Amino acid sequence: MTAQTIRLGTRGSPLALAQAYETRDRLMSAHGLSADAIEIKVIKTSGDRIQDRPLSEVGGKGLFTKEIEEALFSDEIDIAVHSMKDLETTLPDGLIIGAVLPRADVRDAFISLKYATLADVPDGETVGTSSLRRRAQLKHVRPDLSVVEFRGNVQTRLGKLEAGVAVATFLACAGLKRLGQAERITSPLSTDAMLPAVAQGAIALQVRNDQDRARDVVTPLNHTETSQCVSAERVYLSRLDGSCRTPIAGLAEPITGGDTYRFRGQVLSPDGRKVLSVERSGPLAELAALAADAADETLRRGGREIAQGAD
Repeated sequence: MTAQTIRLGTRGSPLALAQAYETRDRLMSAHGLSADAIEIKVIKTSGDRIQDRPLSEVGGKGLFTKEIEEALFSDEIDIAVHSMKDLETTLPDGLIIGAVLPRADVRDAFISLKYATLADVPDGETVGTSSLRRRAQLKHVRPDLSVVEFRGNVQTRLGKLEAGVAVATFLACAGLKRLGQAERITSPLSTDAMLPAVAQGAIALQVRNDQDRARDVVTPLNHTETSQCVSAERVYLSRLDGSCRTPIAGLAEPITGGDTYRFRGQVLSPDGRKVLSVERSGPLAELAALAADAADETLRRGGREIAQGAD
């Protein structure tokens, strides 16, 4: 990091850039910097290059972070900006999450050009999603529907809907709102109806452990509640050895009207026929331990076998 410039590394998708600009604005506000003091460097990742296959077939989450992390190690950038749900639960040695920004809407969005809600979709119709979690959750509540692979950004998926490839799809509400496209949300799905992916809606700022200035720069941006909630979710995922090849959901959140927090975890079979749900509640400082305990219960009840589709 030079004395004059802070270099942010990010993917080049519209959403990734929106998250980088949010990070830039927060850095400017926290440190009294001008926009010229912060450079945004676009890094193309393997996940961006591979668009013709499901992520579960070609390596999973790390496909969206590997090249950006390499740029940190090679000193091409000072701070990596990630959608936190893209990060592996075990980070490469030498890298840490320096800050987590305030979390946005955690819910999934139902998107359709023909139907107002998921319940309105007729039997036998086709829904598109590239997420094993969403696929399994959908098949659990609507086993009558067909599901097709649906990768791409917001515009690509809307184009597929217009072309009739599917009648509906799902995206994260947080991403659409960060893009200023909340009007694209046909109807948000409650977390009771579709428990979100671990860390959904959170932005992580990753830095090298040996770069004191980068760590100092991002520290004021950390949102304690978001950081601890997402850390608890990642503990749950890590203990289950979760990946893009396993349908796992997890959410830690405050319970309205008090100082108590609730963690919910869920494991599904890929076909959606089996669902195992766990729940814990307690103070924020104990969330990670509660999530670990919930993961241990999930394992005792055969959660890993369920997620792998074992009978």
